[in-house]
Amino acid sequence: MDKILDKEPVKRVQTFLSNFDIKLKVLVLNRTAKTAKEAAISLKCEEGAIVKSLLFKVNNFFLICLISGDKRCSLKKLKEFLKEKNVSMASANEVKKITGFSIGGVAPIAHLTKVDILIDKSLKRYDYVYAAAGHPSCVFNINYNELIKMTNGFESEISE
Repeated sequence: MDKILDKEPVKRVQTFLSNFDIKLKVLVLNRTAKTAKEAAISLKCEEGAIVKSLLFKVNNFFLICLISGDKRCSLKKLKEFLKEKNVSMASANEVKKITGFSIGGVAPIAHLTKVDILIDKSLKRYDYVYAAAGHPSCVFNINYNELIKMTNGFESEISE
């Protein structure tokens, strides 16, 4: 398990967390949590308290949407919010290139490329949420308001 904490993407997340708040730590789960459901089972929490970090391609730029684990990102609402018609999910290769993380371990922070963040307001239901930390077996726990500050994210209603 300790070898997971030595992986570059996980170390990048831990460094980012420590620079934001020294008390924030990457947690290693006993099993992989590639999906919100798997993470919720492992953490013994509601699926909605799991943050899904989804990368979207919008014309010539990328955007990450943070969505509650029990919700789906609404492309219609996202297009309306952005006032853009050409919005689609990024490919696995684009996710790796832009964020530096593989799907299943995409953190909402510490990306290789500067990416704007949209945070769905449905996450506000929870005082604390869990987000991926660079590996399918790693997460971190954070207060919703701190997540907004840490990501410089914009709140919106983009889920269904």
